[in-house]
Amino acid sequence: MSSLMTDQTFRFFRTFAETHTGIVLDADKEYLVESRLVPVARAHGFASLDAMAAALMKRLPGALNKEVQEALTTNETSFFRDIHPFEMLRTVILPDVIARRRNDRSLTIWCAAASTGQEPFSVAMLIREHFPDLVDWKIKFIATDLSRPVLARAREGLFSQLEVNRGLPAPLLVKYFTRQGAQWQLREDIRQMVEFRELNLLERWPALGKCDVVMMRNVLIYFDVETKREILARCRELMPAHGYLMLGSAETTLMIDNSLRRVTGHKGIAYQLTTDAPIGRGQLHVA
Repeated sequence: MSSLMTDQTFRFFRTFAETHTGIVLDADKEYLVESRLVPVARAHGFASLDAMAAALMKRLPGALNKEVQEALTTNETSFFRDIHPFEMLRTVILPDVIARRRNDRSLTIWCAAASTGQEPFSVAMLIREHFPDLVDWKIKFIATDLSRPVLARAREGLFSQLEVNRGLPAPLLVKYFTRQGAQWQLREDIRQMVEFRELNLLERWPALGKCDVVMMRNVLIYFDVETKREILARCRELMPAHGYLMLGSAETTLMIDNSLRRVTGHKGIAYQLTTDAPIGRGQLHVA
């Protein structure tokens, strides 16, 4: 098939991506659209990306619409990515939340845009390693993504040598994984700590309850300001007074949402509601 597409088709896919996923594609990303969508078009028997765009314009099959959304979504992830946020979780955030939740012995964590699971599994291993007292707590740990294929991979907990080489400390690899041929299988008890669900951040969010920790790292960077503002407002509704929101290192709420204040600890950054209760345990600096 021909991978070339007209300027009109490229504009259509840029609009499609922003409408359905919130991702803003720059005008120089034509190569990226082609590389990601040519396999989808070929699988559905289209002679070109122009032909596939024409089908989507007619609102033809829903499955195709979903596959194009998933193909345009970035699924970059790794274990313990940008290590400082995980150190802040270990030394500041989780000790503070645990102290506040000690009476009801419950903890709720939501990891958005979880991709193939490395981030939530990193948190699960961190909890198992450093907070053994939580073993008999009621822990609700939800990880979401809009892509069904990556969620299916995440539930398997099966990773390549390259994937475990990216950020996973060797002692944790030996302790929590077993070799399966050329791949590594995460232990079942760690996999079962995390519930994976399908969720598109631009659509209606299912009932998640109040989340002590919301991890939405390296997600907002792809959205325009109004979409960022809307998503942050929805996050605030999920956060109790003591809750924490964790964003990526290149992301901020500054000039977007004044209801969230920045807190730092162990070189990491998180956000809390400006009207939250006095901060408990943990070495925090409020900016």
